[in-house]
Amino acid sequence: MNKSRFRHMKAFPLQIVLIVPFVLQIFGAVGLVGYLSFKNGQIAVNKLADQLMERTSDIVEQHLDSYLSTPHIVNQINAELIEMGLLDVRDRQTMGKYFWKQMQAYNLSYIGVGLATGEGAGAARYDGKTVTIDDWKAKPPKNIYTYATDNQGNRKNVINILDWDNLSMPWYTEPVKAGKPIWSQIYTWNYPDNPYIVASAGRPIYDKNKQLLGMVGTDIHLLKLSDFLRNLDISDTGQVLILERNGLLIANSSTQKAFTIAKNEIQRLQATDSSDPVVQNIGQQLKQKFDSFQSINKPEKLQLKLQKESNFVYITPWRDQYGLDWLVVISVPEHAFMAQINANTNTTIMLCLGALVVATVMGYFTSRWIVYPIMRLNRATQAMASGNLDQLVDVSNIQELGSLTHSFNYMAGQLQESFSALENSKQALEGRVEERTAELKNTLSELQLTQAQVIQSEKMSSLGQLVAGVAHEINNPVNFIHGNITYLDEYTQDLLRMIYLYQQRHSSDDPEIQTLTEEIDLEFLIEDLQKMLNSMKMGTERIRDIVLSLRNFSRMDEAEYKAVDIHEGIESTLLILQHRIKEKPDNPRIEINRDYGNLPQVECYPGQLNQVLMNILVNAMDALDELNARRTYEEIKENPRKITIRTSVRNSQWVEIAISDNAMGMPKEVKNRIFDPFFTTKSVGKGTGMGMAISYQIITEKHNGKLECFSTPGQGTEMIIQVPIQQQVC
Repeated sequence: MNKSRFRHMKAFPLQIVLIVPFVLQIFGAVGLVGYLSFKNGQIAVNKLADQLMERTSDIVEQHLDSYLSTPHIVNQINAELIEMGLLDVRDRQTMGKYFWKQMQAYNLSYIGVGLATGEGAGAARYDGKTVTIDDWKAKPPKNIYTYATDNQGNRKNVINILDWDNLSMPWYTEPVKAGKPIWSQIYTWNYPDNPYIVASAGRPIYDKNKQLLGMVGTDIHLLKLSDFLRNLDISDTGQVLILERNGLLIANSSTQKAFTIAKNEIQRLQATDSSDPVVQNIGQQLKQKFDSFQSINKPEKLQLKLQKESNFVYITPWRDQYGLDWLVVISVPEHAFMAQINANTNTTIMLCLGALVVATVMGYFTSRWIVYPIMRLNRATQAMASGNLDQLVDVSNIQELGSLTHSFNYMAGQLQESFSALENSKQALEGRVEERTAELKNTLSELQLTQAQVIQSEKMSSLGQLVAGVAHEINNPVNFIHGNITYLDEYTQDLLRMIYLYQQRHSSDDPEIQTLTEEIDLEFLIEDLQKMLNSMKMGTERIRDIVLSLRNFSRMDEAEYKAVDIHEGIESTLLILQHRIKEKPDNPRIEINRDYGNLPQVECYPGQLNQVLMNILVNAMDALDELNARRTYEEIKENPRKITIRTSVRNSQWVEIAISDNAMGMPKEVKNRIFDPFFTTKSVGKGTGMGMAISYQIITEKHNGKLECFSTPGQGTEMIIQVPIQQQVC
């Protein structure tokens, strides 16, 4: 024991000496590489952020230059046409139609002219889609008319009348006062379902003599700027804002709107009041940093903390020659650029940990290779002594220990082979026993199914022969009676005619004849005799129908397919089950609803198909009886028992027979086993569990068809039979 402890003390320091320096070297090298990679990544991210945000700013500025130049170009064209006399400002109807055509060519919200006389005309797209024409007289009230137009720009009907004082509106007064093209203030109007927020470009107009005629104006919708910003590929969480110098939002890439509606009026929002927390935070921090948005006169690059996350923020002033002075603000979260750097850092950390684990494992196995060969051999010997023969010791590089290890491994191998051979023999024997047991179980199950099918077939065959014999024996005397009733009716009519003729020709007051006539009640006898003959005739016809149904149903021994009328088989089965269908003292009659399609003759085994119909109908009636057992007579009357039989042709190749009831239905676990042999939910003595299994085999194997069950608990069950119209005989 002391020697063993001494060897362990020698081995442990050797493991430390081998493992620790190796691990530290690998860990230090990988850590240095990871640190340098992280720092270089940060530098690259800063450059990439600058490039992306400068590119985005350039794209936004180019779009603003292009988008907002259109109104002034249109105003210049219209002003020159008026100055040259090509567009007569006195003809407001022609001007309105001209502006309407311009609206078709330009994506604008309004084009119009306001005259120094107070009159004017214009074309508008107030709802963002439909172009209308405005025409106003000099003074209010109700002096401006809005017209709907056709597809040629012709006025149709007045859709709105408002008050409009053209000479007092900033739309008119500001460009006239400036004497040059300018931007007026931003206008808002809560048009139904389409907020109207526009920038208005105005320009004074003169005649050939340089006399002021008024002004031309063009409005352009600012909400479309937000649509443009949302489509920019900046990042999933980046934001682009356009602000006025007073801090009001013009457009933003957020899903939140740059305005709100209060008391049916549009109110534009300050960036600091935006419902988007990122936009609101940007506005607040910029206002704190610069005191006022007016003080930002050159591009600024910032790094702000927004919602506990570092963001790159780029601010660029944007101006045009007509007086607009806006700020373009771009914000991108640092994580959008740092995601890959962080991923690389995590990868580096994992590599360090992996290298550490690998170094530890390598040092551990190295120490085992040097220190533990004798201990391995000792442990293997102890394990074998305990009964664990699966022992194989690695051969040491030390010659003596290697020779001993070879001898030990040879001995262990011989023992293992002996015990393995014995174990394999045992497993093979158990496997053969299990395989044989499974085969016997399958054979027994098949034998039971076959036995039940044979018994059922024999029962049905015997029943068919019995029914056919009984039907034949009944049919002969019934035919005799039925045939003679016709002659009896004729003879009776002849005798009655004879009596009537005798009464007419030999009317006498013979008291004896009078007494007999009254005694037998001759008039009632004649009347009742006719009824008796009719009743006898109907009764014999009923017996013949029953006999015919029995003969049809009993065709069990036919070995070949026959083309038959499916409806005839259904009716024969229903006739046999009349005792279950008809009304009883404690049960009202079962309603049979027939929804028969126009079916052709179907090739089948008629007797076997009738057996399937019988099984399904009997199951339906049993389910209805079970339901009625739980209900009162009044409840049964309110919701009577029903069986619906529906037939149809499917895809011109198949006939479908659907039989449904309104009983309780069945749960899913019962429905899934309904075609299993010997499975039944009926009480002992009421069912064998073979009816639906045999029916399934008859339909699927004998007729190459389908038998499906659909059931909903509390609503009922439907069985659907599908068989080919013509069988493919191999």
